[in-house]
Amino acid sequence: MSFQSSALLLSWVAILLLALVVAGLVRQVHALGQGASRPTGLGPAPGTPAPSFDRLGPGLLLFLDRDCGVCTDVLAAADDLGPPFHAIFAGPPADAASGATVLSGERDGLFADYRVPATPFAVIVGADGRVRTAEPVGSPEALRTLTLEAAR
Repeated sequence: MSFQSSALLLSWVAILLLALVVAGLVRQVHALGQGASRPTGLGPAPGTPAPSFDRLGPGLLLFLDRDCGVCTDVLAAADDLGPPFHAIFAGPPADAASGATVLSGERDGLFADYRVPATPFAVIVGADGRVRTAEPVGSPEALRTLTLEAAR
């Protein structure tokens, strides 16, 4: 077999493998777009009773870390949203926004109670004491979108 034939055969094999990888990724994106089932362990499920509701009350619970760069931007966006909220920090709290009640989530066990996988993470609790939504918020815009959807 000549060098050109070998190179051509290897090129077709590489193209076939690449096509299979792309097809798998397209399938995953399609499943996410169709509202695939919520991953387990990612915060409390909507409709479940909110842990520590008697102490925290209704509203936005924002789980943050002072060493998280995005958390600072999300915290500022939460303050712009208006209503008071709880800024719950993993470890020592940072200076929080003016509208926030600052708590240490690790000391109070809130990160474990709310099954927070990463920061920043937002939970919206209704006046009935039930979780309305709980999701990671990777940007200030994601937080704004989440609060608008929960208000409907």
